[in-house]
Amino acid sequence: MSPAAHEVAASAVALAIERGITVATAESLTAGMVAATLADTPGASGMLQGGVVAYQNAVKAGILGVSEELLSAVGSVDAEVAAAMADGARHACGADVGVSTTGVAGPLPHDGKPVGTVFIGVATQGGATAHAYSFPGDRPSIRAQATAAALERLLECLVHADLPHVK
Repeated sequence: MSPAAHEVAASAVALAIERGITVATAESLTAGMVAATLADTPGASGMLQGGVVAYQNAVKAGILGVSEELLSAVGSVDAEVAAAMADGARHACGADVGVSTTGVAGPLPHDGKPVGTVFIGVATQGGATAHAYSFPGDRPSIRAQATAAALERLLECLVHADLPHVK
């Protein structure tokens, strides 16, 4: 992971701890890289509740509560799915914020979406949203860029969202 991604993770960890906010992850194409990057930061145990690696749709539906009808209709690489995954992580782990990743790292398209298509979901008690990206490069590069984007969206949420102030 890039030094910049680790800096963003460190900022997110510090801000979440300062505000008393907990975070959970739901990861498909990044398969735990977001949670691992957060956990690389000393003190992360003060904010990281846990995470779900939901590579298969059965896990997205069964553990994260993503609608099977939605998955059947749009596939796993979709903004609504990313938002639902983030909300599912928040609920499954008892966290204030959920962040998710889903997309196509390649080498082949998936669910009719081209390689590099990525959606990052973020959920709070106020609702869930998703952000679309199109990243260039090979599989490792796309996964790294998705991880960095998820950390940036998490930090943005922690800075701007109206979240509970526990402390």
